Amino acid sequence: MRDFIRWLFEPTEKQILEEINLYDKIVELEQRIEKLEEENVETTNLLYELGNSVNAVDARIDIVLNTPKHYENN
Repeated sequence: MRDFIRWLFEPTEKQILEEINLYDKIVELEQRIEKLEEENVETTNLLYELGNSVNAVDARIDIVLNTPKHYENN
């Protein structure tokens, strides 16, 4: 256990390969989030439209199936 604690708190010898500008990363992530939120709204709207289309077709099928036979021959 002592070895683990010693290992955990000893300084690392790994070099930082690149300098990261946190502000630029935050701005980039905010832009990505905004784009994803817009796409989510678009996807939700399309799903509602598809659902409405399916309901309309379903209603038409019900009308056709419930139509008496003498109307189909005329």
